[in-house]
Amino acid sequence: MMLIVKKFGGSSVATPEKIKAVADRVLRETSPEDKVVIVVSAMGDTTDELMNLANAISANRNTREMDMLLATGEQISIALLAMAFQAKGRDAISLTGPQAGIKTSDAHTKASILDICPARVEAELAKGRVVVVAGFQGIAHTNDITTLGRGGSDTTAVAIAGALNADVCEIFTDVDGVYSADPRVVPSARRMKEITYNEMLEMARLGAVVMQPRSVEMGKRYQVPIHVRSTFSSASGTIIREEYTMEEKEFIIRGVAQDNNVVKIAVLGVPDKPGIAYKVFSALAADHIAVDMIVQSIRNSDKKINDIVFTIAKPDLDQVKEIMAKIGQEIGVIGLEFDEDVAKVSAVGAGMFGNPGIAAEMFGALGDAGINIEVISTSEISISCLVRKDQAKDAVTAIHNRFFKQR
Repeated sequence: MMLIVKKFGGSSVATPEKIKAVADRVLRETSPEDKVVIVVSAMGDTTDELMNLANAISANRNTREMDMLLATGEQISIALLAMAFQAKGRDAISLTGPQAGIKTSDAHTKASILDICPARVEAELAKGRVVVVAGFQGIAHTNDITTLGRGGSDTTAVAIAGALNADVCEIFTDVDGVYSADPRVVPSARRMKEITYNEMLEMARLGAVVMQPRSVEMGKRYQVPIHVRSTFSSASGTIIREEYTMEEKEFIIRGVAQDNNVVKIAVLGVPDKPGIAYKVFSALAADHIAVDMIVQSIRNSDKKINDIVFTIAKPDLDQVKEIMAKIGQEIGVIGLEFDEDVAKVSAVGAGMFGNPGIAAEMFGALGDAGINIEVISTSEISISCLVRKDQAKDAVTAIHNRFFKQR
């Protein structure tokens, strides 16, 4: 007997026929003795359709009410999937995120899971039922429904798997694993058999949309192996775990990620005084704005003023404009610039740590392709470059070809 958590994305449950196919697959791949939890997203484009409804009502939407609205999408799919299991003779029950015991922060539309109390889930499993849980949602200490942001169903699945001490968490999606680059951009991209939590976390954080970063963090925290597989094939997929085993170790660079969903912010003429950077970034943090690729440069040493450049996710732009307009007046900056025509390309691999020449190779590949680098940031296992958005695909292809040229 195994305890298995399986997550199916929106494309996997987009129609009644696909929902029935999911139930068939789960029953085919598990035994009646297994304890099975299924986490699902909203059907197909339901979340986008709900967003459009909200847009038709108001451009200035209350985030609490947005969570109330968006959480309904998953409730549709869990009820229908539970019905599909029941129609096939397997007892099942659907549970919302709050019913499943998912406790979150109160940051509406981008809440974080703080704790899971899976007593209800465990009780239903003990009755022999398949438990179908709504992904993407939970409940805050205020007793309000919250949502976890795009891709939040992955986080739900891995967190539940950890809380239940599951044997494995399988993430079913419309791709058959994690690739060294987006195969739609780089046709020669290779599917990886294994990847470490840290490498996958960097890939996800830097734009690889196959997994949400917080879901990988949950896997690492609970040491739950995550198996990324295709809903529409029996391909072996990719295992995400602490360490990989055999031939994967030969690759210094594991993958190349691309993120078009970024904006470059330039704060011009910042006074060169202690505490100024704190005022800027603490104001952003207070509103749950994540920043990346922070660079400070001297604008005028005689006048003691600097420029600060950083990147944010595009959905946060309107909020950041309001915050920065206020902060800019308080600290007395010369100006603010917002550039949406940029993209971030990154090379990721644990093998680059202590391996000289990786940065030079990456910059050389971009230079040979005639691509200018605007901002550079690094970590122990990644190098990221900000480039013009219309050159992003060429940049990814150039970097991938340089490091995987003999593969």
